[in-house]
Amino acid sequence: MTTQDLTRLLYQRYIQPTENKQETDIGVEFEMPMVNLEKRAVDYDVSHALTAAFLKAFGFHAAGTDEDGHIYSAVNTENGDVFSYDCSYQNLELSFGRERRLDAIEQRFVQYYTFIQSFLQPYGHSLTGMGINPLRKWNHNIPIQNGRYKMLYHHLQSYAKYAQQPMYFHHYPDFGMFASASQVQLDVPRSKIVQVINTFNRLEPIKALLFSNSVLLGENENLLCSRDMLWENSTHGINPHNVGMYECTLADEDELLRYLSTTAIYCVERDGYYVNFPPLKLYEYFNSQSVEGEFMDGSRTRRLTFKPEAGDITYLRTFKFEDLTYRGTIEFRSACCQPVRDAMTVAAFHLGLLGQVDQLAALLENDKQLYHNGCTPSELRKILVCRQLPAFIDQDHLYDLTGQVLAICREGLEQRGNGEEQYLAPLYRRLENRTNPASAMLTRLENGESLLSIIHDYAALPAGKE
Repeated sequence: MTTQDLTRLLYQRYIQPTENKQETDIGVEFEMPMVNLEKRAVDYDVSHALTAAFLKAFGFHAAGTDEDGHIYSAVNTENGDVFSYDCSYQNLELSFGRERRLDAIEQRFVQYYTFIQSFLQPYGHSLTGMGINPLRKWNHNIPIQNGRYKMLYHHLQSYAKYAQQPMYFHHYPDFGMFASASQVQLDVPRSKIVQVINTFNRLEPIKALLFSNSVLLGENENLLCSRDMLWENSTHGINPHNVGMYECTLADEDELLRYLSTTAIYCVERDGYYVNFPPLKLYEYFNSQSVEGEFMDGSRTRRLTFKPEAGDITYLRTFKFEDLTYRGTIEFRSACCQPVRDAMTVAAFHLGLLGQVDQLAALLENDKQLYHNGCTPSELRKILVCRQLPAFIDQDHLYDLTGQVLAICREGLEQRGNGEEQYLAPLYRRLENRTNPASAMLTRLENGESLLSIIHDYAALPAGKE
């Protein structure tokens, strides 16, 4: 495949869907950990019973079943909402079909969540709003038994094969089973793609300050957003262009396409099997005469040599914080699952700023104390996901700048005229108290509050919506 052919393939998949975008549709995904409040492993029989009850109550239809016949994904064909489990039956995900207004999403979220919690309560189980399952050490971190998740777990477990890579690998190949995110997809017109990626990439340190909520309790508790490390120091991060932040400022659409051509592919599907292989940059993959991989056939691993095909582009999986998707959207992926009462903050924050991207870009470009002061945005993100900040960070300026970002966001939401600025209230409280959910949790634990009490608190809906 020539460079021109690959560029055309990437353009058709990622750029073409953004053409003729007129309105901003919103897609929101909430991943939430399930816990057994008796400090025992989550009972997967409870998960399966919940699935059956939820489908019956809300008219969802099975969209995916595992090798044992258990439903792991279901869809409502009328509104596009999806009830699913991500990686394991203890990480539940609620995804919402395209909407124009956040309150429509919130209304259905509260309805679904209330039902789920009422069902789980008699079993001593609960969902909660934390980016790392707080009782993960008691769980059986077993992947969903289907081709995709078994392949993914196999890929993450293979880090020992890459000892020659000049990088550190953590020892949590099962992290997808206990790490939960709050993600939002927004329509972005073609003319704004590069600016949005560049601007929101630069914003990532501020997002770390506001949204960090994934602590590996009992281990590195100074790291308030361990999700970054879990993705970047896994086999997903062998090619850093697949994960995290952009280390460059993209000049234009052509440079974006060149960047995409250097991302890596590590799996395809052949004859109904997911085939995993060492990550290859796209331009390397599509210019290979053959690729050798392996797949799971029941409990056995088998080898397979296959020829790359143009259609394999559909198996490209990147996990950038600002991820351009084949749907004509940018998916914002860096925020942890939030306390349930604050669930709408992530979507509101991105939606408000998207409408004000020119003002946001100017603010961040002109700042000379946090930015343009010796650290790149990715270095700043690594600093601000920590509880203890170094002395060279001027915290007064940092929080003042964050307040200016929130003011721009609020203006963007107010201009939409739907009252969505109400969802920013928790972020203003965090700004005032100079805290975030992870830091607040650790302070409460240090003051003698029990973890179970915090789990219950982070599981609570907003007042008046219980």
